[in-house]
Amino acid sequence: MKRTIQVAALVVASAAFLLITLSMPVAAQTTTTTTNPAAGDAYLGAAIAFGLAAFGAGIGVGTSGSAAIAAVTEKAEVRTTALIFVVLAEAIAIYGFVIAFTILGKV
Repeated sequence: MKRTIQVAALVVASAAFLLITLSMPVAAQTTTTTTNPAAGDAYLGAAIAFGLAAFGAGIGVGTSGSAAIAAVTEKAEVRTTALIFVVLAEAIAIYGFVIAFTILGKV
């Protein structure tokens, strides 16, 4: 029950973020510049890349973090190994962040 509430809250927050991000007006456009018709697709792609990476990282950190805490309470020597797995799961969000900026850098 608690897990489904957390997943539902994450889905609602992601949808709200996408709605707010996609509804923002574009600032400082002039008539001398040419607009890129694929820019909207790039923004959407960057948002999806980072959103899905953050969602996956959240699930990974939640799963590996709870398992790490359980392992450390039983055997304190595995603290470093457990922390490595949590950090590897968090790195997924950083990769998504890098991919999003790579996509936005090409716009």
